[in-house]
Amino acid sequence: MAERTERVMIFIDGSNLYHCLKNFFRRTDIDIGKLCNKLLDKRRLVRIYYYNAKVGLKEEPQRYRDQQAFFASVNAIPYSELRLGRLVYYNWPNTPPYEKGVDIQLATDMVTHSFKNNYDVAVLVASDTDYVGALQSVKDNGKHVEVALFGKERTSFQLRMVADKVITINARFLKGCWK
Repeated sequence: MAERTERVMIFIDGSNLYHCLKNFFRRTDIDIGKLCNKLLDKRRLVRIYYYNAKVGLKEEPQRYRDQQAFFASVNAIPYSELRLGRLVYYNWPNTPPYEKGVDIQLATDMVTHSFKNNYDVAVLVASDTDYVGALQSVKDNGKHVEVALFGKERTSFQLRMVADKVITINARFLKGCWK
């Protein structure tokens, strides 16, 4: 059984979290601090890393303002760090923008902190199979990896297989985590 003095870092793919909340719960007003406290489960928090891409002010002024307010709320959480990639607007508004640099930054940070021995357990909040290699690398470095996934269907079988522990995010888990 795991001892409660484990040092934990939480890595959140913000865009993935947003879309999962929207698809599964039809709402996105999550309190990241409360969510992380549930994921932490009385263990010792080292840091929360929240990854996202900044919306273009020129292209989407209202969404930009909403996102800035959300980012400010993430920055207000103790021991949290906002890590931003960028959105590429190509042929806007006919084509939706796409993220650049977010997944690779998350994977790099997770592996780097593992090798620096900055944590005992990495908790990944994402369902992207692209993270499987990074998680395996972290495990190969002697660390534990937990993956927080929404539901069973439509979530990565590969992530479930590589994780030491899968945390299912459902309505019961999120009780008390909404704003």
